[in-house]
Amino acid sequence: MSTQKQNGSIIAIITMMFLYAMISFVTNLGAPIGVIWKSQPEIGGSNVLGIMGNFMNFFAYLFMGIPAGKMLTKVGYKKTALIGIAVGFIGVLIQFLSGFSGGISGFCVYLFGAFISGFSVCILNTVVNPMLNLLGGGGNRGNQLNMIGGTLNSLSGTLTPMLVGALIGTVTASTQMADVNLVMYIAMTVFAAAFVALLFIPIQDPEMGKVTADTKFEHSPWAFRHCLLGVIAIFVYVGVEVGIPGGLNFYLSDTSDKGAGLLADAATIGGSVAAMYWLLMLVGRLISSAIAAKVSSRQMMLFTTSVGMILILAAMLTPKSVTVTMPLVKILEGTVEMTTVPMSAMLLVLVGLCTSVMWASIFNLATEGLGKYTAQASGIFMMMVVGGGVLPVVQNFFADIMGYMPSYFIYLLGVAYMFYYALIGCKNVNKDIPVD
Repeated sequence: MSTQKQNGSIIAIITMMFLYAMISFVTNLGAPIGVIWKSQPEIGGSNVLGIMGNFMNFFAYLFMGIPAGKMLTKVGYKKTALIGIAVGFIGVLIQFLSGFSGGISGFCVYLFGAFISGFSVCILNTVVNPMLNLLGGGGNRGNQLNMIGGTLNSLSGTLTPMLVGALIGTVTASTQMADVNLVMYIAMTVFAAAFVALLFIPIQDPEMGKVTADTKFEHSPWAFRHCLLGVIAIFVYVGVEVGIPGGLNFYLSDTSDKGAGLLADAATIGGSVAAMYWLLMLVGRLISSAIAAKVSSRQMMLFTTSVGMILILAAMLTPKSVTVTMPLVKILEGTVEMTTVPMSAMLLVLVGLCTSVMWASIFNLATEGLGKYTAQASGIFMMMVVGGGVLPVVQNFFADIMGYMPSYFIYLLGVAYMFYYALIGCKNVNKDIPVD
């Protein structure tokens, strides 16, 4: 490989890593900001309505997943990324403007902004994942690059709920979107800076897996059983990954009898504890990125899904009266203190170590051996990320009926399916289909 081509690959990889972090920042605004809207008198404290911002963000994937995949073949990775960044700026701006209305009208504007932001993160996800996989040459090396990118993704995901929770403090009926304007300013600044930076960075599309208008597709990704089952696994996984900390944030921030029993600084504690989940995802991805070249995606999936099921079940069965102390990071004050929370919260936070490897592992397993069908599959996978909106809504529906912890059976079933996929479903039984 020439020095020029090698340097171009390094620049491309670094750029994709940066975009990975941006995806998480925008995505993770939904649940903590939902705490604000849930507290409004017009919303009536409904968990389902509170999580609707998160739903709209992921709902956009259903419409943008396949078009985003097609965009790669028509305009290339760089232009696709620039379009995604520009759309993201507009989406965050609309969410910011929702704070000037308030009430039902402001809530509708916010949901529209979350929907537009969903278009952005869908486009960026479509660029980042296949490009890192292709730049790494596929296999374990491609998985390793996705793990490293996921580490930055988790770091951004850790800071977002922590910062929003600190800005809110304790939720009251007077809590408004304007209280978290700082987060909106940061998001818009990051998008603007990324657009300018990426505009001047030379990125050459990878040749491996590249398709053109002349490429003939005799089949589709749906013809591969391991890809089909992987699409379902992606739907389930994103719902589990996003829903566990999102529901936990609602649980700890709820000062009613249904909540965790916290009164002072409940939203701050909820945001901080939820951030610990994303922090452990970061730790898990750091560890997995170091071993991903030696340990297969399937082995990591089997281990993490097994442990994840045990932790979720233990959290569901542990009474609220059983408590532990966890660190409370007050990000605005720059201090750390210990706070008491139900043990179930700590158990759910530990699931972050398990979910940290699942996205990259599923993506790697499901696209292995697809060749020219990889870009199409990526668009389908992005469409199925809508699971990150659907499963939390279903879980919060049951939370309103039966309580927070019992409703986590939704995520227990989701992790059980991913265990099945790693055990049986990921095997490519369609190797007779030409992929060149």
